[in-house]
Amino acid sequence: MTTEHIDGVSVATKASVYFDGKCISHTITYPDGRKKSVGVVLPSTLTFGTAAPEIMECVAGYCEYRLAASAPWIRSSAGESFSVGANTPFDIRVTEPYHYICHYG
Repeated sequence: MTTEHIDGVSVATKASVYFDGKCISHTITYPDGRKKSVGVVLPSTLTFGTAAPEIMECVAGYCEYRLAASAPWIRSSAGESFSVGANTPFDIRVTEPYHYICHYG
């Protein structure tokens, strides 16, 4: 199931811009202090690092990801998600804009 709306949150108006503009996101904060980010990855192949565990939810488009450099690429489409452990780099490649919600912890 794809998240279509997130109600009752505070949104940071200044975007976080990574990889020379290939990844742009906004932080959202729930009243209880939980944070998530909502963003888009433009066509590219990128390597991300994590501090805390993350769940990447695909809202629109699709990506291919791999959790280790020697692992096979796995496709994640709208309505699907994948998990990444804390302190774990992962690769993501997209050929069309990939819209996501990153759920932390």
